[in-house]
Amino acid sequence: MAKIYSKKSLVVKEMKPEKDVVSYLLNYSKALHVFILEHKTYEINAN
Repeated sequence: MAKIYSKKSLVVKEMKPEKDVVSYLLNYSKALHVFILEHKTYEINAN
């Protein structure tokens, strides 16, 4: 197990997403509505 944890991480620490991706995610989060009614969660996407 020591070998598994001693490997270098393959994840890039500095991410640079494209503007289109950021715009898409922001618009999606603005359109998403989450309602909790009677211990149930409802997710509605307005797009």
